[in-house]
Amino acid sequence: MENNNSDITFITNEEGQKLRDRFNDLIKHCQAFYSLSGYFYLSGFHQIYKSLDHVDKVKILIGIGTDKKTFNVIDKSESEMVEFHSDSAIKDESEQLVLEDIENSEDSKEIELSIKKFLEWIQNGKLEIKAYPSKKIHSKLYIFTFINNYIDKGRVITGSSNLTQAGLVDNLEFNVELKNRSDYEFALNKFNELWQQAVDLNENFVLNINHKTWLKDDITPYELYLKFLYEYFKDELNVSSEVFNNYVPQDFKKFKYQEQAVLNAKRILNEYGGVFLSDVVGLGKTYIAAMLAGQLDGRTMVLAPPSLINRNNPGSWSNVFHDFNIPADFISIGNLDEAKRVSKNRDFKNIIIDEAHRFRNENTISYEKLAEICRGKRVILVTATPFNNSPKDLLSLIKLFQNVKNSNIPGTKDLDSFFNNLEKKLPKIERQNNVKEYIQIIQSNATEIRNKVLKYIMIRRTRSEIEKYYADDLKKNNIKFPEIEKPQPLYYLLNDDEDKIFDDTLREITQNFKYARYTPLLYLKEGLTDIKAQSQKNMGSFMKILLVKRLESSFYAFKQTIDRFIKSYENFIKAFNNNGNVFISKKHIKKILEYVDSDNYDEINKILEEGDAEQYSINEFSSDFLNDLNNDLQILKKIKYNWSKINRDPKLDTLIENIIKNDILKNNKIILFTESKETAEYLAENINNKLNSKALLFHGNSPENIKDEVIKNFDANQKDKKDDYQILISTDVLSEGVNLHRANVVINYDIPWNPTKLIQRIGRINRVDTPFDKIYTFNFFPTKQAEKEINLEAIARSKIEAFLTLLGGDSSILTEGEPVYSHELFDKLTSKDILIDNEQGDNELKYLKVIEDIMKNHPDLFDKIKKLPKKARSAKKAPNINIDNFEFSDDALLTFFRKDKLMKFFITNINNESPINNESPINNKSPINNKSLELDFMTSASILESQQNEPKLSLNLDKYYAMLHKNKSAFDFDEHDEYSTSKGISGNYYKLFRIIKTIRDKNEQIPNEYASDLSNLLYKILEKAIPSKTVYKLLKELNKLGNNIFDLTQVMNILKSNIDDNLLQSHLSEKKVQGNEKKEIILSVYLKK
Repeated sequence: MENNNSDITFITNEEGQKLRDRFNDLIKHCQAFYSLSGYFYLSGFHQIYKSLDHVDKVKILIGIGTDKKTFNVIDKSESEMVEFHSDSAIKDESEQLVLEDIENSEDSKEIELSIKKFLEWIQNGKLEIKAYPSKKIHSKLYIFTFINNYIDKGRVITGSSNLTQAGLVDNLEFNVELKNRSDYEFALNKFNELWQQAVDLNENFVLNINHKTWLKDDITPYELYLKFLYEYFKDELNVSSEVFNNYVPQDFKKFKYQEQAVLNAKRILNEYGGVFLSDVVGLGKTYIAAMLAGQLDGRTMVLAPPSLINRNNPGSWSNVFHDFNIPADFISIGNLDEAKRVSKNRDFKNIIIDEAHRFRNENTISYEKLAEICRGKRVILVTATPFNNSPKDLLSLIKLFQNVKNSNIPGTKDLDSFFNNLEKKLPKIERQNNVKEYIQIIQSNATEIRNKVLKYIMIRRTRSEIEKYYADDLKKNNIKFPEIEKPQPLYYLLNDDEDKIFDDTLREITQNFKYARYTPLLYLKEGLTDIKAQSQKNMGSFMKILLVKRLESSFYAFKQTIDRFIKSYENFIKAFNNNGNVFISKKHIKKILEYVDSDNYDEINKILEEGDAEQYSINEFSSDFLNDLNNDLQILKKIKYNWSKINRDPKLDTLIENIIKNDILKNNKIILFTESKETAEYLAENINNKLNSKALLFHGNSPENIKDEVIKNFDANQKDKKDDYQILISTDVLSEGVNLHRANVVINYDIPWNPTKLIQRIGRINRVDTPFDKIYTFNFFPTKQAEKEINLEAIARSKIEAFLTLLGGDSSILTEGEPVYSHELFDKLTSKDILIDNEQGDNELKYLKVIEDIMKNHPDLFDKIKKLPKKARSAKKAPNINIDNFEFSDDALLTFFRKDKLMKFFITNINNESPINNESPINNKSPINNKSLELDFMTSASILESQQNEPKLSLNLDKYYAMLHKNKSAFDFDEHDEYSTSKGISGNYYKLFRIIKTIRDKNEQIPNEYASDLSNLLYKILEKAIPSKTVYKLLKELNKLGNNIFDLTQVMNILKSNIDDNLLQSHLSEKKVQGNEKKEIILSVYLKK
């Protein structure tokens, strides 16, 4: 405000009183402008630089050093201050100020032009900048020397404002303008005194800005590409190689890929509380987990299948840990009650879960127990197949170590909503009718899960990647992975009669047979709820698949199954007619499925006829029920009659003939897999009768001594080897967990309808230390006698297609959820591709090895890359690559953002629209029309990938900043997307929350300890930190209270008896959840069309 009674003007930065405006008014008439302030930022220079354009001389003197950190050090003592403020120290500290100032500057063309003007004026001598070294000067003094004594000699402004944007514009300040000549001359003389003693920073500023900030204009596309890789892989590059410093067994091969996995897994564990070790089968996940345990503090518990904690198995967890001299407790995953008991009595910090995919279903008692064991501990999940199409498979496993409503996985705080939304994308219509759409959604979901979640918490490499990127290390260790040969088809030829009976039977059991015996409740007159009706339909579908699998498995197994079906139908119809009542079990479908898989028909019948059965009267069913029962029985008897006319087994004959005559089969050990126990027993008996006891039989009911025989005859690591058997006949019980690599041949006697099974089976013989150069696979297919080989294949193909086509929607049960076109399954099963890793194309390992090579072999370049500034930029020709939903129709900009561990990449084109509108700045359909498109790492890397001699092009500043603004807006929007904050709960969680909250609120005199327990439980329910099985049990028990629901004592007893104390504890990862991390622009590449 102006004081009319004096020559003093106060300037406060209030409305209409901005110090910047007064500066610009005075500078218009100046020939020189001198500044002394505690802090100087280029943001302040930007506010006045246009007015300074005509000024002859500008001097800037920094008073108390460069920043607050420096000032705090100087302030310790006067003596320390004098010593600290040498010329070099001042320059070093000023450098940090400049770098931080420019890094944090606003991203705009105007700011860039003002900084370049600042440098230009320093270089031509118009502007000088110095720092005063030896006294603590807090003063803020600005001297304006007018042209030709305009109105008088000059002016002085002094007060609280530094030469910064805050001081000139933003902050409430108190400054005074002095107009007396004596004040001007005193200030000028004092300034000149200080100036003479100050340290020259001119050269320092120019060098720092030109070479250490984003204004560095000589960064080549190749250097920017390497900077991109360094910043992305920085955590992995910085881990210290200490794995093999610990004890390792004698003759143990020290593979780099295993060492890298251990180091990365340890980093992931420390950050997120859990890690997936998911290398493909045969790469040594057990060894990696053991070495990882050796890097961790605290006691370790290993939960694994019984065969993998058996000391007689050389590759068992107990043996591997013993070899590495690492203590641990080993407990079967089938004995989780024992694991719970042991964990209560001992303080475990680390839980290793082998074959972790067995716990993908949260709605089981075993999962509930596992969750109790894992809570608050480091969790290491060992599985080559964590994900089986349903996104919820993974969510259940992640929930063992992450709070799914408040995770610390970057960018995906609400994992629950993220996975549920992916689940909703799956079509609700029958998969068989929409296979293409279903497969596309599965693939899209998998990509999104990998890029947004798994990249942070999973170690996964394929065999081909290890061969490609660790070739030198494999060679050093004298290891060469065997070549997997193309699967060879073994056609068993049906004669005309057999072929007709085979095809007619398939049509009968898939089209005409009603499965009424197994779906009785569908015939009730009163009808069923949708859920109960679907359960009955599922039961019918399961029994249909059982018949189809047996038909394809072996004539023997199919005939046996038909006999059992007939007996079951006859008994049911007899009871229905004689007693007028039947007993029907509604439950245990999952248990029935287990018994179907293990051929345990006695137990199936017990459940169907006795287990939790309810009595129904004949009058409760429609007349169609008895009609369909009788029609089904007639179909079964017709099938039995037809098959009684078949007296030979062409499939078995083909097997025996090939074992005798095929050079590969007769000269190597063989693993023969079948899904049917009956088929396995039948084959073992016949092979041993005809080939002098060459075959060893193993299935789920085999005694332990048979498992020992398997290991001694087929495990190459076994010390006491035996050679009693050439052929091992097994069900899929041996497709996991046991090394069988003295064999190099797998025969799939049944068609592996889910191709993933092929990989698991081959994984038993394709180990990292296998002694063979080649691995062979043989698959059986039914066909009809024909003159030419090509006709055999065509017929076999048509039969496979018929299986899937006739099953319709039920085919997804046959393929175990694997989406497969009916016309492509035969090709998959006869292609080498399905056996050579289940993942195609390059992955991040390709780029990690690039920057590792630079670090190892080009240290000077690596050091240069590390020191490139934030916001680094370069320009190159737009690459000739295809990006979905993006065209390089004009110049484009790709920007790399980071916020703590979250890294994102956005690309956009330039257009004529305003860079700000009310729509989302992210568009996954079209980045044109003012939208940015988010890219994954691999796509971004392919764009940035450059050759060493690739030229740097010029960039258009107007376009650059317009596109940078759009990418920044996209990143800011993405940070607040639907998964960045926790959503509400629904279903049983919501019901339980409402009940507990109402009980708490209704009890006014609730004891403190109860109030605390209930509040903690409510929080855990909101966070979905209680397993869904536990929530279901609680609801069931609380509902039993009826009118006593508000009886606090009874309620607390139910809660305490149904919720394990561990489930009320926090995950380790919850301590890592942070906020307010700094957002950073790491780099941008300008892509010229």
